[in-house]
Amino acid sequence: MASRNLGGRSASRSGGGGGKKSLSARNAAVERRNLITVCRFSVKTLIDRSCFETIDDSSPEFNNFAAILEQILSHRLKEISQSCRWLAHLQIPLQGQVTWFGYESPRSFWDYIRVACRKVSQNCICSIENMENVSSSRAKGRAWIRVALMEKHLSEYISTALRDFKTTRRFYEDGAIVLGEEANMLAGMLLGLNAIDFSFCLKGEGLDGNFPAVIDYTPYLKFTQSSDSISSDEEELRTLGSSGSESSTPENVGPPFIMDENSWFNKCKRVKQKYQLTLEQKGYLEELLRLRENQLSESVSQNKTLLQRIEDSDLAHKLEKEQLEYIIVELQDQLKSYQSLDQLSAEVSLSQTSLDPGQSQEGDGKQDTLNSISEGKEDTPSLLGLCGSLTSVASYKSLTSLKSNDYLASPTTEMTSPGLTPS
Repeated sequence: MASRNLGGRSASRSGGGGGKKSLSARNAAVERRNLITVCRFSVKTLIDRSCFETIDDSSPEFNNFAAILEQILSHRLKEISQSCRWLAHLQIPLQGQVTWFGYESPRSFWDYIRVACRKVSQNCICSIENMENVSSSRAKGRAWIRVALMEKHLSEYISTALRDFKTTRRFYEDGAIVLGEEANMLAGMLLGLNAIDFSFCLKGEGLDGNFPAVIDYTPYLKFTQSSDSISSDEEELRTLGSSGSESSTPENVGPPFIMDENSWFNKCKRVKQKYQLTLEQKGYLEELLRLRENQLSESVSQNKTLLQRIEDSDLAHKLEKEQLEYIIVELQDQLKSYQSLDQLSAEVSLSQTSLDPGQSQEGDGKQDTLNSISEGKEDTPSLLGLCGSLTSVASYKSLTSLKSNDYLASPTTEMTSPGLTPS
């Protein structure tokens, strides 16, 4: 019997140990899920609030988001004495003073951020380290959140830190949010904050690191009561009222429902305001679209006009090029004819020296004839056409109708004339 009792006790102890482990795992999973869910809600509320007003230190939505992010980055953060050896090896300064029992001040998520985010280009780590009015590690972490939001680089900082898995493992224990699957969700949901323009004062009370951040869950809680539960509550209130005093009536139950109606009226009013704002934005966007369409149509018509001008100028250039080519050919032909005339006049002058005076007179007559021919050649209509505009169509047609060979003297006939033969 004793052995049986001992066995039963040992089995119950082992079962209790397994139950504790499963309970702790369940609690850790619920904690991670709660923080990630409320962080997603806070990001949505920040984006909605930024449509109506500027987000600064006085905004309750931002204060709640900063507290949530601080809780996420501080989730299962290791104690500073567990990794002071490798930090000293990396020559990284630590916050607090060293004693025989470790560090006096507790570790903050800033110690992890300043190590894991140094690879970010143009980071603000050094500027936050050199801030005079911020001394504690927690205050510097809060200042970093504000600066990263104003720079629109918070998601980039978180993504870079999570990619450095070795550093993350050194700073956090197993089961931390930054070591689980929720880390990727965190970097993705923070990306939407880049569309918001934040304005913070880095010298305010929000950077006080003496008090931990507390999350306000009430804006994200919503309880919907069914009709059955409302009727049962009403019956319970009637029962309690009748048992307490005979003078009590069900009218005492009225105020909660009146308040509920007021809350519905307020919600309807807010929805109506949003609807009016949406209508105004819709009208503005439609007007802007109409203006852009008009500008686009004008640009298309101007583009067509420019293309037509380019085509006309190309055609005019081609015609002018053809005219110039024809004129060049005509001038080359006339140059060749002038060169043949010069050779003929040189031969005539040589033949005159070997002739008698009678023949020299005849040669002079022949020279006069050649001069008259050359003068007639210079007065050809083709040359007169050159005196006008080279680009005129009329001169171009007159040039095409002319033949220079008709106005040139044939050198063969002059050479074979009996007056030029030597005696």
